[in-house]
Amino acid sequence: MSQRLAQLVVRHTLRLPRPAGGPGQGAVAARQFDVALMATGFKLSAGLLESLSGLSAAAVVHTAVRTLPTVREMAGDHVRHNAYFIDFPANVPDTEDFWRACLVEALTDPATRDATLDRLGAGVVDLLTLPSYGSYQHTYDELLSAHDALISVAGDRVTVLHPGGPAEEEIGALYLALAGSPTPLGEDVLSDLRALAAHCADGPQPETIPVRENRAVVNEARLTAGAPLLLDTVTDVLRLACALSGGSPALQEPTPFRTMPRPVRRALLAGLDSLVAGSPARLADVHAHRERWKRLGERLHPHEYPRWPHAAEVFAVARGESAARTFDSRVEELLAADDVVGAARVLEAAPGRLLRSLDRLLRTAATPQDRDAVVAAAERVAPKAAGRVVLAVREHLDNRPATRGGRRVFVNRSGRAWVAPDDRRPLPDPQRRRLLDALDAEIGRRLPSPERLLVDPEFLDVALPLSGRATTAGLGVLPRGSASRVDGELLRFFVYWKQARETTDFDLSAILLDARYRTKSWLDYTALSSLEGEHSGDITSAPDGASEFINLRLDKARCAFIVPQVNIFAGEGFEEVEESFFGFMLRDGEQLGRPFEPRTVRMKSELRGRGKVALPLVFRRGNDGRWTALWLHLYLRGMPDANRVAANRATVESLLRPLVERRYLTVRHLVGLMAAGGTEVTEHDGGALPEGPVTYLGSTRPEGLHPDSVVVTPGNLRDVIPA
Repeated sequence: MSQRLAQLVVRHTLRLPRPAGGPGQGAVAARQFDVALMATGFKLSAGLLESLSGLSAAAVVHTAVRTLPTVREMAGDHVRHNAYFIDFPANVPDTEDFWRACLVEALTDPATRDATLDRLGAGVVDLLTLPSYGSYQHTYDELLSAHDALISVAGDRVTVLHPGGPAEEEIGALYLALAGSPTPLGEDVLSDLRALAAHCADGPQPETIPVRENRAVVNEARLTAGAPLLLDTVTDVLRLACALSGGSPALQEPTPFRTMPRPVRRALLAGLDSLVAGSPARLADVHAHRERWKRLGERLHPHEYPRWPHAAEVFAVARGESAARTFDSRVEELLAADDVVGAARVLEAAPGRLLRSLDRLLRTAATPQDRDAVVAAAERVAPKAAGRVVLAVREHLDNRPATRGGRRVFVNRSGRAWVAPDDRRPLPDPQRRRLLDALDAEIGRRLPSPERLLVDPEFLDVALPLSGRATTAGLGVLPRGSASRVDGELLRFFVYWKQARETTDFDLSAILLDARYRTKSWLDYTALSSLEGEHSGDITSAPDGASEFINLRLDKARCAFIVPQVNIFAGEGFEEVEESFFGFMLRDGEQLGRPFEPRTVRMKSELRGRGKVALPLVFRRGNDGRWTALWLHLYLRGMPDANRVAANRATVESLLRPLVERRYLTVRHLVGLMAAGGTEVTEHDGGALPEGPVTYLGSTRPEGLHPDSVVVTPGNLRDVIPA
């Protein structure tokens, strides 16, 4: 078993695979392992500590050496977090005083004096040309010596690791869970699935793989292992070809197809031939990706394989040499003729597409009778549609405005967000409410019916992960739209990046908005300190990695919203740098320590979006004065370079209102449906646990829960999405 697979089990499940080795006296080594974990905010459960204590000391040490780097990386503690101002957050200077000091130093240094005077003569001083600006003036060890040790408090984060089964069982179970996920996975998790699929290609397979991208990754492993491919549309073959060429099976960006060996070409062509021979109507799917099919045909050479004539038809359709009428064209013809009922009748053959088209059909229908016919069609097909489609349409209908106007936010599969006027006609309320009731009934029908459901009340406002792309890999990360309570007096953001090839400057900033979403102030490299907090200083290059911090005193924040953002000022993008991540820590007012302390990290999220400005989350103050975090995971297009708060604050202001005021479908809604179906629901706030097995929903698995309990945490929240 490779070390990476063991790391994946720990990272995704917080379970430690049972170490190999005989019995021994490992108690001392196990306690030392536990102490080392606690320094990073992790801890062994009582059961895991007892299990490790019964092994040999060598087995425990081997397990610790393999596990500690994994948990440190989860918390962002695997790198050195230096700060420009060595005493941060103390002694942060006034911004203009700091700039003036940098200028004076440049003028008093003979090596830089003349060049600086020349620039002053032109009336402009570029901060980046001043030798003491933008680069660390001290070592990491000097930073450590300038700070007292962290004062531990009860509120520090403790993430518990639980005992797992034999390594191969844990790896196999994780593979089945990811491959069979009912929702798309993020790019990082899809990469993990690729490694697991290669290891598990000859083992048990999930009964169904509902997500096409997941199926492409699994097929890639099966092709290598010589196992039969899992195909039911011609697009499955195209996705597999993209994966084999190092591209994304999501088909969201062009993939230059590589030259493929003959066995691979034969497998792909044989799969295509079988699909089209079984159902010629599948050729209609070719039109959606005609150019990709043309390029793939240049690599597969279908003319060299006359035994698979149906495969050649795919490429003939792509070239326009053969006709294949599409499903969508039939629907569009009926809508053009104002036959909404006929269009709905055709769409019943594709339940998911009908549900996604409901808004348009209801807006287009001319009479109440036509609208009722559309709703009736939706009621008939809802039991056949995928669970995440039913949930997504339910959330969409719940957020449809009752009047024309307002602003509408769009978020694509890459997390890119933009705002546009909402000029859609309102949906008729009777049909909208009828649909909401029908979709709730269908969701309730598919949900499990445990005898007893135990729920952490703070988990109720976690949004359902209808897409894995609505979140990112990391620690304590929740899906877009989730709300979580923020307890602590000091809020500290951090960003870390390490450039790969060229000089790269990320800038951590925070905008403070009032209750009407208007900017009151901000903290960034142009505003290093204010009543609310301090910025750690601007770092402009990261060949060995760099960090920036913002420290905020929540009790003094004169605002309703705090919006942290990461701006790319220059250099490589979020997906081009060697590594980049964002997170936040919470501390009590008197809690000292280094700028970065892993035990205080509440969230650490990878930054891997395609925009130039990252908006990970927003903090909002409630009417009671308490703060909550609302998760965004968004990226703005931004400018090619020199992105900063002053230039994008208007965009953030207009974007934030519809996001904050949107009603997301959360765990609370599903729990309500299960309670209405007869499930006994009990909120668990840390008290005594029941003796028997239960279904538990919460942020972490509590100590002492019956081992046969079904546990749902953020790591496997996708499991609550009905099939």
